[in-house]
Amino acid sequence: MYPFLFKGDLTIVKQQNTLTKLKNFAGNLKQNLFVLYLSYKDDRVPWYAKVFAICVVAYAFSPIDLIPDFIPVLGYLDDLIIVPIGIFLALKLIPPHVIEEYRFRAEEIKKNGKPKNWYVGILFILIWAAFIIWIGNIIINLFQQP
Repeated sequence: MYPFLFKGDLTIVKQQNTLTKLKNFAGNLKQNLFVLYLSYKDDRVPWYAKVFAICVVAYAFSPIDLIPDFIPVLGYLDDLIIVPIGIFLALKLIPPHVIEEYRFRAEEIKKNGKPKNWYVGILFILIWAAFIIWIGNIIINLFQQP
């Protein structure tokens, strides 16, 4: 298959192929994000599907991740696992005829680029600020005790 590789190198190639397949799968699901963006506004979609789809779309379109990408391993967790699972579940909640109706329009929107959701981005900034303040208070209290 790969005549120029040694046995150990073949394992690395297989791991890269698996990672590439996972990234492609996540990318295909992300293409459906625009379908969710359009379909949550439709009256034929149940309210619980709308709420879930709004949460998934808002998080995916947020310019700031809840888990920043610079954190090793965990930083890419949302891009490779959390967002695709959210999209997959939201698509299961929406009637199939609504999804098919919005596929073409979603392709047009996708060509124009991903919209940004700064409201969710600000929410994530506030969450991180609260977390930093909380950790800071813990550290200060540890050093103030005799």
